[in-house]
Amino acid sequence: MTKLFNLKTSLIVAALLAAPMAQAATMGKADYTAAKDSISTTYKADKKACDAMSGNAKDVCVQEAKGKEKVAKAELEYSYTGKAADQNKMLKAKAQATYAVAKEKCDDKSGNDKDVCVKEAKAVEVSALSNAKVGKDIDSTLATASKDKRDAEYKVAAEKCDAMAGDAKSSCVATAKKQYGM
Repeated sequence: MTKLFNLKTSLIVAALLAAPMAQAATMGKADYTAAKDSISTTYKADKKACDAMSGNAKDVCVQEAKGKEKVAKAELEYSYTGKAADQNKMLKAKAQATYAVAKEKCDDKSGNDKDVCVKEAKAVEVSALSNAKVGKDIDSTLATASKDKRDAEYKVAAEKCDAMAGDAKSSCVATAKKQYGM
């Protein structure tokens, strides 16, 4: 039962991580550059808005602005390249930004409340980073499984060709190689 649950969970995570990849890598260079400039402008405006604040509220505001910028840049990079590595960087940036803001908010507390707050923030970060790692592992596992499946299907097709002779066999093998990318 546990193995089945873990398999179902892994497949759901893989599906969720694969879905954005279908939409990635659709941005042109001009759009990418414009978006990058927009992120920079937004960051400067967000940081300037923090100047009116003081104390820990200002520190939290600055962390939120920095985190928002880092996440936006990571999302932009992933949208531009569509690479699984950039998706992983995006997930890590989100986890780290969330942690930095949560940790900064803990500074308003003291004693055990502050310690608990910091531990909770760290637990959320560790969980998010673990999920990012799982996504990376699933991507490589899926790629390996896909290759193994393709190799096995090619072997079956090649075996079927062995029953033939002459040009028919040559044509069959060539078709199988083309079909399975060998």
